[in-house]
Amino acid sequence: MAALRRKFGEDYQVVNTNRETTFSAPAKKKRQRFVEKNGRCNVQHGNLGGETSRYISDLFTTLVDLKWRWNLLIFILTYTIAWLVMASMWWIIAYIRGDLNHGHDPSYTPCVANVYNFPSAFLFFIETEATIGYGYRYITEKCPEGIILFLFQSLLGSIVDAFLIGCMFIKMSQPKKRAETLMFSQDAVISQRDGKLCLMFRVGNLRNSHMVSAQIRCKLIKSRQTPEGEFLPLDQCELDVGFGTGADQLFLVSPLTICHEINPKSPFFDLSQRSLLNEQFEIVVILEGIVETTGMTCQARTSYTEDEVLWGHRFLPVMSLEEGFFRVDYSQFHSTFEVPTPPYSVKEHEEKASLLTPLATPHRERLFSMDCLEAGEERTCGGAGAGSRLPSKLQRMSSSGKEDLQRKVLRLSSQPSEKASSTGDLPLKLQRLGSGPAPGDGESRFQLKALKVGFEPMTQSTGNLHQRSLSPIPTPISAHPHGPIPSAGGRPEDNLPAKLRKMNADR
Repeated sequence: MAALRRKFGEDYQVVNTNRETTFSAPAKKKRQRFVEKNGRCNVQHGNLGGETSRYISDLFTTLVDLKWRWNLLIFILTYTIAWLVMASMWWIIAYIRGDLNHGHDPSYTPCVANVYNFPSAFLFFIETEATIGYGYRYITEKCPEGIILFLFQSLLGSIVDAFLIGCMFIKMSQPKKRAETLMFSQDAVISQRDGKLCLMFRVGNLRNSHMVSAQIRCKLIKSRQTPEGEFLPLDQCELDVGFGTGADQLFLVSPLTICHEINPKSPFFDLSQRSLLNEQFEIVVILEGIVETTGMTCQARTSYTEDEVLWGHRFLPVMSLEEGFFRVDYSQFHSTFEVPTPPYSVKEHEEKASLLTPLATPHRERLFSMDCLEAGEERTCGGAGAGSRLPSKLQRMSSSGKEDLQRKVLRLSSQPSEKASSTGDLPLKLQRLGSGPAPGDGESRFQLKALKVGFEPMTQSTGNLHQRSLSPIPTPISAHPHGPIPSAGGRPEDNLPAKLRKMNADR
């Protein structure tokens, strides 16, 4: 126990999975199973009516499917009746010919020598059928009916031997007994593997002979009701145990843990630890393969009900490395230990993850340089039908944005103070214009200051660029330490750079 805790951690403990001390759950009434733990299907067919004749038509399979006690009874009765019938026929021939009255007359030639009564006729039949041939009783050449009966006896005996001995041989060599050495874990577990919630159980092979082409399948047996109101009792649903990836093809040399991933395609998608206590289902496991020694197909079955599924458990490892070989400890084959497992279902986990994910889309701004503005001005002034080439949505945005832009410029012009900002916030071309040495340095700085109000960052469509170029740029009145202050009666266009003045003159 100390070694296991050092290997798996102090929080883990080995759990005995017997029904008396299993995972704590409220006591439930034992219900009927569809498939027993030993693989026997708990189904009986009744009210067949006239369909029972189908069993007689397939008599050989019917005899093989019978239990051993019925097979032995049929075997003994068939041979006993056949022997008595044939012995009676030999006795009747001797009685009709009068051989019974001349049994000790040496001058009389009987049909069968030394047959005086029924016991002697019975012994003659047994010696003939078993080819013992003691030599005391034999058929003479003066009995043609005895020769015909002898031929019929040989044919009938061969048919009876082939039928009964073949039936017993097939029943003895059935691979059902090979399934007794294929083990399934007593319980199934639900825990996380590789970050995913999985349903797992364990299979093992007790023999050294392998199962060739071993394949495993799982069926979920659960009653349900369709949206149309139809009730489907014991509806069968396939559980994916690696059909797409080939994980269902087993190399069953050592015990393997079969895993079913619980995802949106799984019928256990909304199964949680709490809902497991109220569910009613049965998982049928089918293991098929070819017996290596006989070449016959073998199938082993078992099932797990809802009270045999342990939430938050994991199987204890049974493989260990010895000197020169691997050792399997089957005493821990059914043992499990507890592991931390979320108690909610995969569906609830995905819903919580979707709520925690931010839904805000990234904000995108459209930045325009001075060259883009100039190119927009030229394209706008190029023709009267330029605005008509825009999409209808952009035209509506342009018409509604023009009025908002005018009101915004009027508000900015009416404010007595300005927001202080550095020239680093301006486009690169304006920075070069403002930092370049020129005789009219004061006028250039004044122009930059005026342009700062006009080119406020906006996320508008290209239709707003035309209105912005037409909007009047207010002229702030402030003391200028390096140059003459322009007169109040001057035009606002005189305060713009030369390139903008030229553009306005062209328009």
